[in-house]
Amino acid sequence: MRKTLIIIGSILVVVFILYRVFAGSYNNMVEKEVMVENGWAQVENVYQRRLDLIPNLVNTVKGAADFEKSTLTAVIEARANATQVKVDPKNLSPEQMAKFQQAQGELSTALGRLMVVVEQYPQLKANQNFLELQAQLEGTENRIAVERQKFNDTVQGYNSYIRKFPQVLLAGIYGFHPKAFFAAEKGAEKAPSVQF
Repeated sequence: MRKTLIIIGSILVVVFILYRVFAGSYNNMVEKEVMVENGWAQVENVYQRRLDLIPNLVNTVKGAADFEKSTLTAVIEARANATQVKVDPKNLSPEQMAKFQQAQGELSTALGRLMVVVEQYPQLKANQNFLELQAQLEGTENRIAVERQKFNDTVQGYNSYIRKFPQVLLAGIYGFHPKAFFAAEKGAEKAPSVQF
């Protein structure tokens, strides 16, 4: 009788340990994946803020006499392209992230050209509306950088967790796969040349 109780107790302990490994790993993977999805939602939120500011900025700039229409058109088209790229947070593949980053990069480039052209219009640089929009846009760009960093930190935690033992054995079974990071823009490794 005592031998039977020891065997049953041992089996229960082993079953409990296995349950904790499987259920605990699964629950932690779910929690970390939800954190990645939440981080992605924040990234989209700040990018949306930038997209929302652009029409006001364009309308303010349109009021400047003889402003280059091609520059405004490039900004409007880049904004339209950026709004069409949707990324599923459940499947943050490198390809999806690259498409998203490319569309956002094109918009950043168009906005950069707009700001350079604005320098030629003193009446626009003195416009209070424009100055406020420009400050909001600069603040939004800072927020984007912060949220991208937070997102990458969250993805790093998730990817590291699912690659550790024993999770690496269970992640594929449960359907958890590595998520893609935001990468530096092409050419970011080169310092810009400054000429006087």
